[in-house]
Amino acid sequence: MPTLNEIQEAHNRIKSFIHTTPVLTNSSLNDLANAELYFKCENFQKAGSFKIRGASNTVLQLSKEELKRGVATASSGNHGAALSMAVTNLGGITKVVMPNNTPDIKIRNVKRNGGQIIWCEPNQASRDQTLTKVLDDTGSVLVHPYNDERIICGQGTAALELMEKNPDLDIIITPVSGGGLLGGTLCYAKEKNKNIQIYGAEPMEADDAYRSLLSGKIQSNETTNTICDGLRAQIGTITFPIIREKVNGIIPISEEDIISTMQMIWERMKIIVEPSCSIVLAAVLNNKKIFSGKKVGLILSGGNVDLDRLPW
Repeated sequence: MPTLNEIQEAHNRIKSFIHTTPVLTNSSLNDLANAELYFKCENFQKAGSFKIRGASNTVLQLSKEELKRGVATASSGNHGAALSMAVTNLGGITKVVMPNNTPDIKIRNVKRNGGQIIWCEPNQASRDQTLTKVLDDTGSVLVHPYNDERIICGQGTAALELMEKNPDLDIIITPVSGGGLLGGTLCYAKEKNKNIQIYGAEPMEADDAYRSLLSGKIQSNETTNTICDGLRAQIGTITFPIIREKVNGIIPISEEDIISTMQMIWERMKIIVEPSCSIVLAAVLNNKKIFSGKKVGLILSGGNVDLDRLPW
């Protein structure tokens, strides 16, 4: 399980390859939530999401021989773009297995950063089978989007920056899909401050982490029919034990609430965020008994939105 020191080392390793993103506040949203909200804006990050943190931390630890072989991954978009950027910067090639229903902006983002796309069907089985074939056929090195301690350490650097700027937070909430961001946040924040509470927010339409937490063992997604294209992955075998041990709760959110808070952030904060991260505000507004009167950090995980297909 990643440690606070390992996450600090990751931050030292990657800080020249990433942006230190701002933390924004909004008085009208504070009033609505009856809480002090601190938004860590990873939508302003390189490649448009927090994923560049874990990707950079992992790629910078690959050998020259591994980079020469090439890198492969599976991604709904943000990890693929971030990994492609990190590998391209070091002169390597990235093959990205992507679902054929991926939003156009995320497809363009992968290609713009030098990634080569291999299509799969929009389900976990097809994703896994296609990735296995790519690895077998090419000999590429796997950089998993979340089930890798190097990735988890990198993602935890977002919480490190958030807590350095706001050391008196009572709660942090992150989106949860495969669990890399939530796992990294838990590993850093819980070791830094044993009293802090950490929650994950997840779509009801892809609620495997919530059900896995209830049952105590990993559950499959029964559906991934959610607007949150970045939150459709299966919880990982490395990330789930971290979450099970440390998290204070997973909060499932409806599609309607995800869309309404996405629009709310656009209108009130004047920033572009994905539905995959507006979900954290929905979780706060729907659970005022948990968050009311608290200082709450919300990690806005990305801003890669197809502007031709806004959900409202």
